[in-house]
Order: sequence, then C-alpha cells, then structure tokens
Amino acid sequence: MLSINCLLSVVLTYLINSVPRVHAQDDNPPGFLSIDCGLPEGSDYTVSTTGIYYKSDSDLIDSGKSMSLLPALIGSSSEKYFSTVRSFPQGKKNCYTIQPSAGKGNKYLIRASFMYGNYDSLDQSPTFDLNLGADTWSKIVFEDSSKVVRKEIIHILSSDYIHVCLINTDTGTPFISALELRPLNNSNSMYKIDSGSLQTISRVDFVSVRGNGVIRYPKDIYDRRWVSLNLTNTGLGTMLDISNGNIYLVPKDVLRTASTTENIKDPLNFYWDTTSTSDLIYIYMHFAEVEKLGANQLREFNVYLNDKLWSHQPIVPGYLSVWTVYPETPETGNTRYAVKINKTERSTLPPIINGYEVYAAKKFSESGTNETDVSAILNIKSAYKVIKNWQGDPCEPEDFVWDGLKCSYHSSDHSARIISLNLSTSGLTGEIVPCIVNLTQLETLDLSNNNLSGQIPGFLSQLALLSVLNLKGNNFTGPVPPQLLENKEKGILSLSIDDNHGNNTNIEKKSNMSTPVVVGSVVSVVLLLAAIAFGIWRMRGRVFKKSGKLLQVNRSDLERKNRHFTYSQVVDITRNFQRVLGEGGFGRVYHGYVGNDQVAVKMLSPSSTQGYREFQTEASLLMRIHHKNLTSLVGYCNEGTNMGIIYEYMANQSLDEYLSGKSYGIFSWEIRLQMALDAAQGLEYLHHGCKPAIIHRDVKTSNILLNEQFQAKLADFGLSKAYPAEGGTHVSTVVAGTPGYIDPDYENSKRLTEKSDVFSFGVVLLVMITGRPPILRNEDRTHIAQWVDFIVKNGNVTEAVDPRFGGKFDVNSVWKAVELALTCTSRNSTRRPTMNMVVIILKECLAIEISRHDAYPYDSTEMFSTDPERSLVPRVR
Repeated sequence: MLSINCLLSVVLTYLINSVPRVHAQDDNPPGFLSIDCGLPEGSDYTVSTTGIYYKSDSDLIDSGKSMSLLPALIGSSSEKYFSTVRSFPQGKKNCYTIQPSAGKGNKYLIRASFMYGNYDSLDQSPTFDLNLGADTWSKIVFEDSSKVVRKEIIHILSSDYIHVCLINTDTGTPFISALELRPLNNSNSMYKIDSGSLQTISRVDFVSVRGNGVIRYPKDIYDRRWVSLNLTNTGLGTMLDISNGNIYLVPKDVLRTASTTENIKDPLNFYWDTTSTSDLIYIYMHFAEVEKLGANQLREFNVYLNDKLWSHQPIVPGYLSVWTVYPETPETGNTRYAVKINKTERSTLPPIINGYEVYAAKKFSESGTNETDVSAILNIKSAYKVIKNWQGDPCEPEDFVWDGLKCSYHSSDHSARIISLNLSTSGLTGEIVPCIVNLTQLETLDLSNNNLSGQIPGFLSQLALLSVLNLKGNNFTGPVPPQLLENKEKGILSLSIDDNHGNNTNIEKKSNMSTPVVVGSVVSVVLLLAAIAFGIWRMRGRVFKKSGKLLQVNRSDLERKNRHFTYSQVVDITRNFQRVLGEGGFGRVYHGYVGNDQVAVKMLSPSSTQGYREFQTEASLLMRIHHKNLTSLVGYCNEGTNMGIIYEYMANQSLDEYLSGKSYGIFSWEIRLQMALDAAQGLEYLHHGCKPAIIHRDVKTSNILLNEQFQAKLADFGLSKAYPAEGGTHVSTVVAGTPGYIDPDYENSKRLTEKSDVFSFGVVLLVMITGRPPILRNEDRTHIAQWVDFIVKNGNVTEAVDPRFGGKFDVNSVWKAVELALTCTSRNSTRRPTMNMVVIILKECLAIEISRHDAYPYDSTEMFSTDPERSLVPRVR
C-alpha cells in the first residue's frame, strides 16, 4: 500500500505534468495543449477567433521570470501570447516537462514561438538553443527584435514525457513566448518517414489574390499554420465544397484557391532554401481543380525540381477533390530547391497549385531516462518539494544530469537509469516515500542531514542493487528493518545511521566487530595495488573478495559515472562473444555494439593472474583520464568472476599495421607527422595533465590506434605507473615493456621516470620516419636509433627516410623530426626533452611540411584505403 505522502505526490505530479489539466475549457479543442509562457497565474483565456484555450505556464515550470512586451508591438493581433514571455536569466538549461494525454508512440505537432520585442530593454536580440529531450531541436536566432520566430516539428513520442528545453549558449538570455502541442493522426501513412521527425520548413496556401492571411484551427483540425501566397497575381477560386478526404486533411479553404499563370505557356516557379546539403527534404504538394472544365479543355502538367522531373506522371487535378503528390524517398544534396510546374504539350490550360508543405528530417536519439525512473523522481521531487535545478530529462544529455543524480546509460532498452540519488542536506521532511523503490536500479541513496521522521521503512530492502544507504542526521524512530541489518552484516550494504537510533544503538559496534580481519586483508591488497597502480590514495573504500581463483573487485572500486554493464548486457553487446578480435595474457578481445556504436570488449580470463593486475590497472586508470588522443572507456563489467573493459572501437587498426606492411600503407609524411603529434599529445597529457603524473611504460606503434579519421590515440595502459613528479625522482619497479622500445637507462637501473616514455616515443618516431622495425632484421640486430644516427652523421638524412614516401616531403621537416627522435632516444635520460617540448617541435615539423603544399594534405597516391574487415581494437600483447 502506498503512503498518503506518495499518493499525494502522484496527484501533484499529474497536475504538474499531465495534459489536459482539469479545467472546464481544456477539452476545447480535444487533446490540444496551448501554453502562454509568462502569463500570470489565473489569467488563462480562450481566443475568440480560434476557440483555443491558452493557459499560464506558472504550474508547468519552476524557474524563469515573467516579462511583458510593449502593447504597441502586439497591436490587435489575435496571438495574445506574444504580449508576455518567460525569460531564463539563471541556469544553463530550463525545461518544460509535459505528459500529454496521448503518450508514447503517438504523433504530435509541437510548436514553439518566440518574439523578443526588446522585453528586457537591452535592445540585444539573444541567440540560444532549443532542445527536444536530450537533443538540439533548433538554434533560435532573430533577424530583428520585432520578428517572430516559430519552430515546428512533427514528432512521434518515444516516451510518455516531452521535455522542451531552452539552453543558454552564453549569447543572450533564453526566453519563450508560447508552446503548443497538437495531436495528429497516428496513421503511418501521414507524414511517413523512415525514422526521425519532420521539422517544418514552410507550409503555403496559394491564393487567388494577394493576402497575408494565415489559415489555422478550426479550419485546419490539426492547427497547422498555412501562410497565404500569390505567385503571379493570377489565381483561381471557388466557393463550392471540396473533398479533402485523403490522409493529410488539407483545409478546404486551402484547396478552394490556387495560383496559376496568365500566359498558358509560362511555368509556375517558386523555391525554398535549406540550411545544409545533407538535409533530407520531404515535400508534399496539394492539387485540386477549382474550375469546371469544358469537354475540350484539359489541365495537365509536370512538376520539375531543380530542373529534374519530380512527378512520376503528368498531373491532372480532379475537380473539387485533392491530389497530394509526394516522393517515396526524400530529396537531398542542395540548399535551394527550385520548383517549376510546366503544362504538357496537350494541355489547353496553364498549371495550378493549391498548397504545399516542406519538411526536413530531424533525427532525435531514442535515448532518455527510463519512464519508470522519470515518474518516480518526479514524484519524489513533488512529495519533498525539492528545491534543485531538476528540469527536463533527469539523465539526458549527460552534461545536464540533475543535481544529486548519477545515471547509467547501458540498460538493455538503451534508456538511462538512475543509479544514485543524493538528497543530503536538502531540507526534506516527513517520511521516506515508497516512490523511491520504483528507482529499481538504485545503487546509492543518501538522505542524510534532513528532518525525515517515522520508521526506517522495510521497503528499502526491495532495492536489490542498493549498496550504499546513508540515513544519518534525521529523526527516525523504531527499529532498523532486519533485512537491512542482514544485508549490512553480509557486506552487501554499507548502512550509515545515527548511533542512538531507536533500539539499535549497538548496530555500528556490532557490525564493526568483524572488521579487523577484513581491514587487514584490505590493507594488504591496497599495498599490493599501490605497487602496480596509480593514485590509489584518491580512491576510497576499496574492498576485495576472493571468488574461486579470481579476485573480485568491489563495485565501488571501479564505479564511475555512467560506466557499469552487467554480464548479461556484455553477452548482448558481443552477440554472445561471436567475433574475436585478439587474445593476450589477460584473455580475449571481442567485437560488439553498444546501441549503434561499435565497441571492443576485453574480457579477463579467470585463469589469468598477471593479466588481472594489468586489467585492474588499466580499468582504474581509464576511469580517471580523458583526452582526445587516448582511447576512451565506454564501460566496464564487474560481476562475480566476469570482468571486462569496454573501449571505443578504433576502425583503422594500429599504426603498426600500416608501417609493417601487414595492411595498406600510409605513404604521406605529413599524415605520419600528424599521427605522431596526436600520440605525443596523448603522452603529454599523461605526463603533465594528470596529478599524479602517469608513465605509460609500453609506448610502441602497436599501442597507437587509429580511428575512422586516422586520428591516432594511445592505448593499452595495463603497465602504467603513477609518478610522483612533484616530490620524487623516480619509481623503482621491475622492468616491463617491449624489446626495442624499452629505455636502456630504466632497464639497467630499474628506476622508472617519464623520460622512459620519451625514449619509447623517440623509437616510435624513428619507426614512422624510416618504416623499419625498432630492431633491424640484420645479422647484428642493430637498434634503429644506432642505425639512423650513423646515417645522419654521414650527412644524408634522406637515406633513412621511408622510400615509400616517393621523395614527397620537405627535407627540413624530416631533418628536424630525426634530430628530435635521436634526442629522445639518447642513452642519457637527462638529455631527453619533456613531452611538452616534443609536442612543440612536432608542430613546427608539421608546419614546415604543410607549407610545402597547402592544398589537400594527401592525394590518392600517398595514402591507400583501408580494409574495414581488418579493423583493430586496443592491441593485445
């Protein structure tokens, strides 16, 4: 049974978010929602010309402020909603969250209207983004302060909720005048596209005489806005009834008038512009004959789009009935679409057109917070009157997650799930509401330091994934539910309550009786990891358990925002581990998909011991670091003996593949330089952008991966070490790495510094310059640095350059790069440059080479295409 508080919260949320609101006039027209933004509460009204009821937004949004425009700007317009705006000077994202009466899967026309009118007396028209859900719907830009901007979209709801958001882009204060929702016919035949929504470009009613009128509801039952236009000052019309019986239900007043030409030989011409050649354009043209033709008369014509025949057959409009013409596939490839309507040779009458509609396809992501979670968190917000910036979708987009929430983005239905709720010190009163248990994926719940009262409810134990529960600093009475105590004793739940709570004053002491052994084992494991990992001092509360042959890492050890996958999800991602990409000491790497994105999944073998340590190091490190030139983490799995790391998929294999001849080659010096710079910037970030600094310890060409754009990214961090650059001089450790790339100074002394990575990078650079391996395949097994140094001392650097360049390079650029590489590989580590300096010099080399030819960076003879079937992932050892 739900508590009174939860029932009240459900009712309040319904009143705030559902449509229609309980009001006598809300059913006129049925299903319409019309919001006058900024209208004072209690000032709702019905427009006499349309019969549409407009309501205030005062109970639909809890931010922004109401502002008024000067009456002179509005005049006698029937669009009264332009007299006020809701302005949002605070916050980056402000949203209207609406739950329409017809929910998920239903088709709606959504319209947002804006008129600046210098409402803020700044005389500076703002620019801002309009979002629908997590995605940008459109950018709002004003030509001048008195111009109206309307954005309209035909959208199928992927959720029971609609989130319309205004995003501050630091170019003025966002505002909105009106927001309107109109339910459409859900037939797949009406405005059918393959996927996505339809954003209105134009909708025109061709009239017989000049006019500036607009046809909308009630003449259009869907309240589409038809703007009148006369092309030639010549038109036709009728007062007779016209059948508009096709699925589009074009208003009869649109069909009763048509534009034509005075000269029968002249074509009808008009055009519209789009913003991008990549836009997918959907066109609907409506034709109806409004004249009764004689026996010897014929009106027949063809439609041409950008001088190409667009209509599949000549069009002969039916008398007093509509014929809608639209293509089976969208148009694309242009920013201007010019229409020409020509009569056929046998036609005795000029062409006509009654109206047309043009839309651009708009793809919105299907992602969004799980609907059950949305409903639950809205109930919690309402029940506790939470004063936070809780607007729009709780988890999407990721940059605007609600304060106090953490989300996971890897559920089986691709919807985000709320996994952490922190309402500490939020002024909460009353009891803990049962709505919380509807957040079924909740792992952390913090309600500490509030004024909550009553008993700690037993239903909290229904949260199967809950691992952290903090209830300290409240006024609870009565015993702690036994199941919560049992979960704590088993180590499943970290439970924090006041020591003097109810009759459980000894709960903390009792649970701590068994901690010495646990603490001892934790300390020993932490000390072990301190020798092989970085930055453990920054991560708290690590607990390790034995599970068969494998150490299982506690979820809190790896947990970071939006990263966790269950093992069953990994099975789905990899299609039951169908495609193996590689194998190493840790286990296998598999190909997979997260949504539509390809990923690489590295799974740890239960029999791996060394692999486990590298696996743990890499997982922990990837949680911390984020750089465009480092392979990024998509997620991880930590479930019993099943441990995996999920990476972004690097479509163009490793650099080693291209240099060794195993794959197609990269025969442009400029491109190789850019890749070297990419890798250097990733290494520079590890050394100088991380605190503490990180030494990669295995820099080599096979650990530099290439994405679809051939951007290079450093990968494989299993051997990485934290380096105390601000207090220490080195890290003493066993030697690890790959022969040919290992710093000889480190190999001899066992003292690891960032200069060890610099040596390895110098070898990488020499391999990229020469196209030869680190250790030459000659009788003496000469190191590449010795070989290049010998050639350079003889004064002819071009002998060392990869002959596959075909001599297409600037010698000064190559000289500078060779000198840099030889300095990096100096046996005396103190003579090696820092990665900061390496990046600077590589940029200079690249600038010299670019100046050689400032056209396209490479031609077809310099770089061959790749084989997509051989795409690689983070390399295995």
